[in-house]
Amino acid sequence: MTVISARKRLWGWYFFDWASQPYHTLLVTFVFGPYFASVAAAHFLGQGLEETAADAQAQTLWSWCLAIAGLTIAFGAPVMGAMADTAGRRLPWILCFSALYVIGAAGLWVTEPDGSNMVLALCLFGIGFIGAEYALIFVNAQLPSIGTADQIGQVSGSGFAFGYVGGLIALMITLVFFQAMEGGKTIVGLDPAFGLDPAAQEDKRIVGPFTALWFVLFMIPYFLWVREPVRAGGGQTMRRGLRLLVRSISRLPNRRSLMAYLGSSMFYRDALNGLYGFGGTYAALVLDWSIVTVGVFGIVSVIAAAGFSWMGGLADRRFGPKPVIIVAIWGLMAVCVTVVCMDRSQIFGVPLATGSSVPDVVFFGCGILIGGLGGTLQAASRSLMVRHTDPASPTESFGLYGMSGRATAFLAPALIGLVTSLSGSARIGVSPLIVLFVIGLVLLRFVKAEGDVTR
Repeated sequence: MTVISARKRLWGWYFFDWASQPYHTLLVTFVFGPYFASVAAAHFLGQGLEETAADAQAQTLWSWCLAIAGLTIAFGAPVMGAMADTAGRRLPWILCFSALYVIGAAGLWVTEPDGSNMVLALCLFGIGFIGAEYALIFVNAQLPSIGTADQIGQVSGSGFAFGYVGGLIALMITLVFFQAMEGGKTIVGLDPAFGLDPAAQEDKRIVGPFTALWFVLFMIPYFLWVREPVRAGGGQTMRRGLRLLVRSISRLPNRRSLMAYLGSSMFYRDALNGLYGFGGTYAALVLDWSIVTVGVFGIVSVIAAAGFSWMGGLADRRFGPKPVIIVAIWGLMAVCVTVVCMDRSQIFGVPLATGSSVPDVVFFGCGILIGGLGGTLQAASRSLMVRHTDPASPTESFGLYGMSGRATAFLAPALIGLVTSLSGSARIGVSPLIVLFVIGLVLLRFVKAEGDVTR
């Protein structure tokens, strides 16, 4: 077997972030999510609902899709993490879930612009989303073997930054070559590539197959360079994995810092995913932005995410991950308050002139903070989890981390759906995210900055 250098292995690991990020950038937040919201809203308008009610119904439908996918991930993540440790290998699991990613993303091409197969589209989206999140658990578990203890924070931040650059380039490609504006041309004046028909929304639907192709292409360096030794084991994997999972959970009361951290991250990561999942739909439903405008907003956000993630990695190495997490949460809470208190007619209760650009400028600023502080928060969180991880069973530990990140993943979208339905406002519907961030911040007070594992 050819010897793979440590540098190649590091870059191979980085390429997972590069390959997988477009699912979140293009599908969850900036293109497919807003496209689906607009399709659903138009569908409900056609059924006789008023515009505000149709927007609220569209956001509610999107929220329940994310909630169901989150529940699926929550129940499966720790079991598969334990199973992977007992089986001794992670790459086959990553390959399996990568296939779900590709199938789900590619299938979004069938999303009809008249809303006639919305349920099918949401099912396909959920399959790909689950595949992406499950694969990430196993990739995260490789982090302790990628760098030394003092390098982990910077490696984690750099991985996220590299991924965000990949997401940025993918988003720019879709805007330049695929996404048509009102005149039928792309943002640089080109006809949509491959003869895509904007009237049939093919310029929006192509983002699914494009995301799948991007993933297949850029996972090649990962599978070529990230090797792992074949270890003995694998018999009775399910039974052994479940036994290990029960043992891991039973030990949590003896590891109070880890238990507090899992609880804290459970809430603040759920709130962050809520921002990602509803930022683009908020822009489309509340501010009436076009998909192209949302895409430009996405470019600004992703550039900020890449830069902030890299700087956050440096700050993590100097100050540790916990202070970085605290600063990021406070910033994201401020964003949530601003979003809830703003629409086309006012901001924080101050009336705005008709056609004012103030909401657009303010939300672009919010996008910088969502992307930048969100990337920083994820990278620092991954780094702090490593400090609480038993080197003997990292996948098991990251399975618990994945479970904590998804155990309440249904909560943010479900609460947004509930509040949106009760208030009849897509804007007010975002308010539960503030509460989730506050809970995460309170629980973080009980977390040891250097972890609770003796190394």
